[in-house]
Amino acid sequence: MPKSKEQHLAELPKKKFKIMNFVWVVIMILGLFLSVDVTNTHISVLFNNFSQFTDIFVQMCHPDWGYAATAIPLLIETIKMAILGTVMGSGIAFVYSLLIARNIVKNKAVTGILRIIMNIVRTIPDLLLGAIFVAVVGIGPVAGVLALTVFTFGVVVKLFYEAIETIDPGPIEALTAVGANKLQIIHFAVMPQIITYFISYVLYAFEINVRASTVLGYIGAGGIGLYLQQTLQVFDYAKTGMIILVIIIVVVIIDYISTKSREALMK
Repeated sequence: MPKSKEQHLAELPKKKFKIMNFVWVVIMILGLFLSVDVTNTHISVLFNNFSQFTDIFVQMCHPDWGYAATAIPLLIETIKMAILGTVMGSGIAFVYSLLIARNIVKNKAVTGILRIIMNIVRTIPDLLLGAIFVAVVGIGPVAGVLALTVFTFGVVVKLFYEAIETIDPGPIEALTAVGANKLQIIHFAVMPQIITYFISYVLYAFEINVRASTVLGYIGAGGIGLYLQQTLQVFDYAKTGMIILVIIIVVVIIDYISTKSREALMK
Protein backbone atom coordinates (compact mmCIF):
# COMPACT_ATOMS: atom_id res chain seq x y z
CA MET A 1 0.00 0.00 0.00
CA PRO A 2 1.51 3.38 -1.01
CA LYS A 3 2.38 5.77 1.77
CA SER A 4 0.37 8.91 2.28
CA LYS A 5 1.81 12.39 2.02
CA GLU A 6 1.67 12.73 5.82
CA GLN A 7 3.70 9.53 6.27
CA HIS A 8 6.37 10.75 3.85
CA LEU A 9 6.59 14.05 5.70
CA ALA A 10 6.88 12.22 9.02
CA GLU A 11 9.88 10.27 7.69
CA LEU A 12 11.83 13.40 6.78
CA PRO A 13 14.75 14.11 9.13
CA LYS A 14 13.93 16.67 11.78
CA LYS A 15 16.17 19.69 11.85
CA LYS A 16 17.11 20.91 15.27
CA PHE A 17 16.80 24.60 15.88
CA LYS A 18 20.20 26.14 16.48
CA ILE A 19 20.40 29.50 18.17
CA MET A 20 23.59 30.34 16.24
CA ASN A 21 21.74 30.06 12.93
CA PHE A 22 19.27 32.68 14.13
CA VAL A 23 22.12 34.86 15.42
CA TRP A 24 23.90 34.75 12.04
CA VAL A 25 20.70 35.70 10.21
CA VAL A 26 20.23 38.69 12.52
CA ILE A 27 23.89 39.72 12.05
CA MET A 28 23.53 39.55 8.26
CA ILE A 29 20.37 41.66 8.29
CA LEU A 30 21.95 44.25 10.60
CA GLY A 31 25.07 44.25 8.41
CA LEU A 32 22.93 44.92 5.35
CA PHE A 33 21.17 47.93 6.90
CA LEU A 34 24.43 49.24 8.36
CA SER A 35 26.15 48.99 4.97
CA VAL A 36 23.32 50.87 3.28
CA ASP A 37 23.50 53.62 5.92
CA VAL A 38 27.31 53.98 5.91
CA THR A 39 27.69 53.95 2.12
CA ASN A 40 24.55 56.03 1.54
CA THR A 41 23.42 53.46 -1.02
CA HIS A 42 19.72 53.93 -1.51
CA ILE A 43 17.60 52.41 -4.26
CA SER A 44 15.77 55.73 -4.53
CA VAL A 45 18.79 57.17 -6.39
CA LEU A 46 18.07 54.83 -9.30
CA PHE A 47 14.42 55.88 -9.48
CA ASN A 48 15.30 59.58 -9.22
CA ASN A 49 17.43 59.21 -12.39
CA PHE A 50 15.19 56.67 -14.08
CA SER A 51 14.32 58.94 -17.01
CA GLN A 52 18.01 59.46 -17.79
CA PHE A 53 18.59 55.71 -17.55
CA THR A 54 15.74 54.96 -19.96
CA ASP A 55 17.03 57.55 -22.47
CA ILE A 56 20.49 55.94 -22.47
CA PHE A 57 19.03 52.44 -22.65
CA VAL A 58 16.82 53.34 -25.63
CA GLN A 59 19.82 54.76 -27.51
CA MET A 60 21.83 51.60 -26.79
CA CYS A 61 18.94 49.49 -28.10
CA HIS A 62 19.42 51.19 -31.48
CA PRO A 63 23.06 50.23 -32.13
CA ASP A 64 25.15 51.81 -34.87
CA TRP A 65 25.38 48.81 -37.22
CA GLY A 66 28.03 50.52 -39.30
CA TYR A 67 30.33 50.50 -36.26
CA ALA A 68 30.41 46.68 -36.35
CA ALA A 69 33.26 46.87 -38.88
CA THR A 70 35.32 48.61 -36.18
CA ALA A 71 34.05 46.64 -33.18
CA ILE A 72 34.60 43.11 -34.53
CA PRO A 73 38.38 43.46 -35.17
CA LEU A 74 38.73 44.98 -31.70
CA LEU A 75 36.87 42.05 -30.20
CA ILE A 76 39.14 39.63 -32.09
CA GLU A 77 42.12 41.42 -30.52
CA THR A 78 40.44 41.02 -27.12
CA ILE A 79 39.97 37.28 -27.68
CA LYS A 80 43.62 36.95 -28.74
CA MET A 81 44.61 38.65 -25.49
CA ALA A 82 42.48 36.17 -23.56
CA ILE A 83 44.01 33.21 -25.41
CA LEU A 84 47.60 34.37 -24.84
CA GLY A 85 46.99 35.19 -21.19
CA THR A 86 45.24 31.87 -20.60
CA VAL A 87 47.93 29.76 -22.29
CA MET A 88 50.87 31.48 -20.60
CA GLY A 89 49.24 31.65 -17.17
CA SER A 90 48.09 28.03 -17.33
CA GLY A 91 51.55 26.84 -18.38
CA ILE A 92 53.15 28.55 -15.39
CA ALA A 93 50.36 27.28 -13.11
CA PHE A 94 50.92 23.69 -14.31
CA VAL A 95 54.57 23.66 -13.27
CA TYR A 96 53.92 25.62 -10.07
CA SER A 97 51.12 23.26 -9.01
CA LEU A 98 53.48 20.28 -9.18
CA LEU A 99 55.94 22.16 -6.97
CA ILE A 100 53.40 22.93 -4.22
CA ALA A 101 51.53 19.61 -4.21
CA ARG A 102 52.65 17.83 -1.04
CA ASN A 103 52.23 14.37 -2.52
CA ILE A 104 54.80 15.32 -5.19
CA VAL A 105 57.24 17.53 -3.25
CA LYS A 106 57.79 16.27 0.30
CA ASN A 107 59.79 19.28 1.52
CA LYS A 108 57.26 21.24 3.61
CA ALA A 109 59.45 24.34 3.75
CA VAL A 110 59.56 24.59 -0.05
CA THR A 111 55.83 23.97 -0.52
CA GLY A 112 54.99 26.34 2.35
CA ILE A 113 56.99 29.26 0.91
CA LEU A 114 55.66 28.69 -2.61
CA ARG A 115 52.09 28.58 -1.30
CA ILE A 116 52.55 31.90 0.48
CA ILE A 117 53.74 33.45 -2.80
CA MET A 118 50.75 31.90 -4.59
CA ASN A 119 48.30 33.32 -2.05
CA ILE A 120 49.83 36.80 -2.35
CA VAL A 121 49.48 36.72 -6.14
CA ARG A 122 45.89 35.49 -5.88
CA THR A 123 44.87 38.45 -3.71
CA ILE A 124 45.65 40.99 -6.46
CA PRO A 125 42.52 41.74 -8.56
CA ASP A 126 42.74 41.75 -12.35
CA LEU A 127 42.06 45.49 -12.68
CA LEU A 128 44.92 46.32 -10.32
CA LEU A 129 47.19 43.95 -12.27
CA GLY A 130 46.17 45.74 -15.45
CA ALA A 131 46.92 49.16 -13.95
CA ILE A 132 50.34 47.96 -12.75
CA PHE A 133 51.32 46.56 -16.15
CA VAL A 134 50.01 49.65 -17.98
CA ALA A 135 52.36 51.69 -15.78
CA VAL A 136 55.26 49.30 -16.52
CA VAL A 137 54.90 48.58 -20.27
CA GLY A 138 52.53 51.35 -21.35
CA ILE A 139 49.03 51.42 -22.84
CA GLY A 140 48.23 48.53 -25.17
CA PRO A 141 47.44 44.82 -25.42
CA VAL A 142 50.81 43.74 -23.95
CA ALA A 143 49.74 45.08 -20.55
CA GLY A 144 46.44 43.23 -20.87
CA VAL A 145 48.12 39.94 -21.79
CA LEU A 146 50.51 40.19 -18.84
CA ALA A 147 47.66 41.01 -16.44
CA LEU A 148 45.62 38.06 -17.72
CA THR A 149 48.66 35.79 -17.45
CA VAL A 150 49.07 36.54 -13.75
CA PHE A 151 45.31 36.41 -13.16
CA THR A 152 45.04 33.02 -14.93
CA PHE A 153 47.92 31.70 -12.87
CA GLY A 154 46.05 32.60 -9.69
CA VAL A 155 42.84 30.89 -10.85
CA VAL A 156 44.33 27.69 -12.28
CA VAL A 157 47.10 27.02 -9.75
CA LYS A 158 44.68 26.85 -6.81
CA LEU A 159 42.30 24.44 -8.51
CA PHE A 160 45.02 22.31 -10.07
CA TYR A 161 47.27 21.71 -7.08
CA GLU A 162 44.24 20.69 -5.01
CA ALA A 163 43.29 18.20 -7.75
CA ILE A 164 46.84 16.79 -7.73
CA GLU A 165 46.71 16.24 -3.97
CA THR A 166 43.52 14.17 -4.27
CA ILE A 167 44.80 11.64 -6.84
CA ASP A 168 45.21 7.93 -6.11
CA PRO A 169 48.61 7.51 -4.38
CA GLY A 170 48.93 3.87 -5.48
CA PRO A 171 50.67 4.45 -8.84
CA ILE A 172 53.07 6.96 -7.23
CA GLU A 173 54.02 4.49 -4.49
CA ALA A 174 54.48 1.68 -7.03
CA LEU A 175 56.84 3.70 -9.23
CA THR A 176 58.73 5.02 -6.20
CA ALA A 177 59.25 1.43 -5.02
CA VAL A 178 60.93 0.44 -8.29
CA GLY A 179 63.25 3.47 -8.22
CA ALA A 180 61.55 5.82 -10.69
CA ASN A 181 62.65 9.47 -10.64
CA LYS A 182 60.34 12.49 -10.20
CA LEU A 183 59.84 13.10 -13.91
CA GLN A 184 58.92 9.48 -14.52
CA ILE A 185 56.49 9.52 -11.58
CA ILE A 186 54.84 12.70 -12.88
CA HIS A 187 54.63 11.37 -16.44
CA PHE A 188 53.35 7.86 -15.73
CA ALA A 189 51.53 8.16 -12.36
CA VAL A 190 50.33 11.75 -12.03
CA MET A 191 49.55 13.02 -15.54
CA PRO A 192 47.07 10.28 -16.53
CA GLN A 193 45.00 11.08 -13.45
CA ILE A 194 44.88 14.87 -13.69
CA ILE A 195 45.22 15.93 -17.32
CA THR A 196 41.44 16.11 -17.90
CA TYR A 197 41.05 18.28 -14.79
CA PHE A 198 43.81 20.59 -16.00
CA ILE A 199 42.20 21.08 -19.42
CA SER A 200 38.85 21.72 -17.73
CA TYR A 201 40.38 24.39 -15.49
CA VAL A 202 42.10 26.03 -18.46
CA LEU A 203 38.80 26.26 -20.33
CA TYR A 204 37.14 27.72 -17.23
CA ALA A 205 39.93 30.32 -16.94
CA PHE A 206 39.50 31.21 -20.62
CA GLU A 207 35.79 31.90 -20.05
CA ILE A 208 36.68 34.31 -17.26
CA ASN A 209 39.48 35.94 -19.25
CA VAL A 210 37.28 36.75 -22.25
CA ARG A 211 35.06 38.81 -19.96
CA ALA A 212 37.95 40.23 -17.93
CA SER A 213 39.85 41.33 -21.05
CA THR A 214 36.95 43.56 -22.13
CA VAL A 215 37.09 45.36 -18.78
CA LEU A 216 40.89 45.67 -18.79
CA GLY A 217 40.67 47.86 -21.88
CA TYR A 218 38.90 50.41 -19.70
CA ILE A 219 42.22 51.17 -17.98
CA GLY A 220 44.23 51.19 -21.21
CA ALA A 221 45.24 47.53 -21.30
CA GLY A 222 44.19 47.03 -24.93
CA GLY A 223 41.20 45.37 -26.52
CA ILE A 224 37.65 46.52 -27.10
CA GLY A 225 37.24 47.91 -23.59
CA LEU A 226 39.24 51.03 -24.50
CA TYR A 227 36.77 51.90 -27.26
CA LEU A 228 33.86 51.11 -24.97
CA GLN A 229 35.19 53.73 -22.58
CA GLN A 230 35.69 56.28 -25.38
CA THR A 231 32.15 55.90 -26.74
CA LEU A 232 30.73 56.35 -23.24
CA GLN A 233 32.85 59.45 -22.63
CA VAL A 234 31.51 61.17 -25.77
CA PHE A 235 27.93 59.96 -25.06
CA ASP A 236 27.78 58.01 -28.33
CA TYR A 237 25.47 55.37 -26.92
CA ALA A 238 24.56 53.91 -30.32
CA LYS A 239 28.19 52.82 -30.77
CA THR A 240 28.30 51.69 -27.14
CA GLY A 241 25.26 49.51 -27.80
CA MET A 242 26.99 47.98 -30.84
CA ILE A 243 30.09 47.13 -28.79
CA ILE A 244 28.01 45.61 -25.97
CA LEU A 245 25.96 43.56 -28.45
CA VAL A 246 29.08 42.13 -30.10
CA ILE A 247 30.61 41.32 -26.70
CA ILE A 248 27.44 39.57 -25.48
CA ILE A 249 27.13 37.42 -28.62
CA VAL A 250 30.77 36.30 -28.56
CA VAL A 251 30.89 35.70 -24.79
CA VAL A 252 27.70 33.60 -24.89
CA ILE A 253 29.09 31.49 -27.76
CA ILE A 254 32.45 30.98 -26.02
CA ASP A 255 30.77 30.13 -22.71
CA TYR A 256 28.55 27.56 -24.41
CA ILE A 257 31.43 25.88 -26.28
CA SER A 258 33.63 25.90 -23.18
CA THR A 259 30.89 24.46 -20.95
CA LYS A 260 30.10 21.65 -23.39
CA SER A 261 33.81 20.88 -23.82
CA ARG A 262 34.32 20.66 -20.04
CA GLU A 263 31.27 18.42 -19.66
CA ALA A 264 32.62 16.09 -22.37
CA LEU A 265 36.04 15.98 -20.71
CA MET A 266 34.66 15.06 -17.29
CA LYS A 267 32.51 12.16 -18.57
